[in-house]
Amino acid sequence: MVAEVGVLIYVPLVILCLQEVLVFTAGDMAVYPAHGVGCIKSIETQTIAGVDQSFYVMKILDNDMTIMIPTTNSENVGLRAIISREEVDKVIEILKERDIKISSQTWNRRYRDYMEKIKTGSVYEVAVVLRDLFILRVDKDLSYGERKMMDTAKSLLVKELSLAQKLDEEKIEQQIEKLFH
Repeated sequence: MVAEVGVLIYVPLVILCLQEVLVFTAGDMAVYPAHGVGCIKSIETQTIAGVDQSFYVMKILDNDMTIMIPTTNSENVGLRAIISREEVDKVIEILKERDIKISSQTWNRRYRDYMEKIKTGSVYEVAVVLRDLFILRVDKDLSYGERKMMDTAKSLLVKELSLAQKLDEEKIEQQIEKLFH
C-alpha cells in the first residue's frame, strides 16, 4: 500500500509596483523631437479622468513655447538628454561626409522624407538633413520649403551642439558654415 505524501510549498507573494523612474529633474536641459532644446521647468501632477499623472513641464528655448510631456510616455515621444561631447564628434563626421548620393526625387517628396527624419528627434538624422540640403544647394536652388527646413535643421543642431560643447551658438554656427564652404 502506497501512502500519498502531500508537500505544501509556500511561495512568497511578490507584488510588483511599477514605480515611475524620472529621467529628468527641474532645471535639466532636454531635446523634444522637431521642437528642439528646452528646459524642464518643473514636474507637475494632474488628475486626468480620475487618474493622477505626472508631467514634465518643458519650455522650448527657441520660441518660449511650453509643453507638457507625460513622464511615463517621455521615452516613447522621443524626449532625450542633450548629447555628450563624444556624440558631438559623430555629428561633425556626418556633416563632413561628402561621399553620398542625394536622391533625385521631387522636392516635395524629399521634403517629406527630411521632415520624417527631423521628427525622429535624432541629432544624427537632423545632421543628415542639414548636410544633404547644404550639398543639394550647391547644385540647384532649394525650394522655399527646403530653405526653411535647412534653417530649422541648422537651428536644432546649433542649439544642441552649443549646449553639449558649452560654446556660444554663434561660434557653433560659424563652425557649421565653415564645413560647407
